Amino acid sequence: MTITTISVRVPEQVRKEVKEFEREEKLLQTSEATRKLILLGLESWRRERALQLLHLGKISVVKAAQMAQMDVWQFLELVQERKINWIKDLTFIHKDISAAQ
Repeated sequence: MTITTISVRVPEQVRKEVKEFEREEKLLQTSEATRKLILLGLESWRRERALQLLHLGKISVVKAAQMAQMDVWQFLELVQERKINWIKDLTFIHKDISAAQ
C-alpha cells in the first residue's frame, strides 16, 4: 500500500482526543493514531453505506458485502444484528442468488 500525505486542520478538542487515542493504543506517533482513526472511520462508513443501500433495495447482499469489504456471511450477521429487512419480495432473493453464482 502506497502511503501519501493528507493535511487537515482540526479543533483543539479533536487533537486532544487523537493524543489520548495514541496513548491508549500505545502508538509511537500522532500520524499513526490519525491514520488508524481514519481507517476505522472509513470501515464504519463503508458498512453503514452498504447496510443503507441494501435496506433501500438498491444493491444485493453480495454487492453490499463487497462494498463493506466483508465476507457475505459476516455481513449477513451484521444485517441480522441490526435487524435490517432486505427481503422486500422474491425479486431480491433471485437477484442475490444470481449474484452469488
